Amino acid sequence: MTGIFRQKNSSNTLLLLVYALALKMPVFLRPAGPMRQEADNYLYTGLLGFFDSLGLPAIFYSFLAFLLLYSQASLFNRICNNQKMMPRPNYLPAMSYILMTSLIPVWNQFSAPLLINSLLIWALYRMMQLYNANRALSQIFNVGLILGFAMLMYKPALLFVLLVLLALFIMRPFFLREWLIALLGITAPFYFLGILLFLTNQWSWSKIMPTLQFGLPAMPATLYITLSILLIVLAFIIGGFFVQNNLNKMLIQVRKNWSLLLIYLIIASLVILVNVGYPYEGWLLCAVPLAAFHAATFYYPTNRTFPLVLHWNMFLYALYVNYWL
Repeated sequence: MTGIFRQKNSSNTLLLLVYALALKMPVFLRPAGPMRQEADNYLYTGLLGFFDSLGLPAIFYSFLAFLLLYSQASLFNRICNNQKMMPRPNYLPAMSYILMTSLIPVWNQFSAPLLINSLLIWALYRMMQLYNANRALSQIFNVGLILGFAMLMYKPALLFVLLVLLALFIMRPFFLREWLIALLGITAPFYFLGILLFLTNQWSWSKIMPTLQFGLPAMPATLYITLSILLIVLAFIIGGFFVQNNLNKMLIQVRKNWSLLLIYLIIASLVILVNVGYPYEGWLLCAVPLAAFHAATFYYPTNRTFPLVLHWNMFLYALYVNYWL
């Protein structure tokens, strides 16, 4: 399977859909409603309120979650190929994203972290383009605006303000005007939220500024969650080793993109320390950068047996977790 997805073939788009359906069919067999957390913000709760008013069945949310996961995998794969993250175009980032999100079943439910992953992938692509951007100011504002809407869906997305600022530091020479434009884009959605609250006599600073609670995350409650995390971390470490060994063969922009992905992963990992009453849902934000490193694990080894064995072990374990637990 890794050999097939290692090639850039138009038929792999359909094969990826079949691959995703094989892993995520339990989402449709045992449909569940949307996830609700204290960390959800105005846009997400408003969206759920609209769906609740329509009386939609649970299968609708399962279909929406599957559609989001498949579209995110496809979009991220296109970004990796467009930015030449690996020597040759392939479908391994998409395969890795689908496979990894199947290792923890709660990641396949409709939730705010799942929804904002689409926004973060979009913002990541815009940040990668900043290195050679001709109209950088408009692009920087758009990145900030996307992040602002993500924060209005999920409060811990506030941490990704650091990602935008560090992306400017890595991709661009320092210009104070660009940093101010980024902050303006981030705060723009909150400006309109403040106007709405003021006009409806609900104005309060506490309703605008996201409140975050930090703490140590709980230990994995079950053995299968522990094994899933170990598999994810193992594939990441191996992929990181191969990326590090091949950095000197990459273009400067590609090196910067890998650095940006690593910073993305570090910041997404900090979400684990926020609103710790919901230990696994927010971890989904780590899936995007991890998928790139997992793809490197399956791409770079010269011995094809190793990635094949690792993939099928992860695949079969994902089937067990989703179908029989």
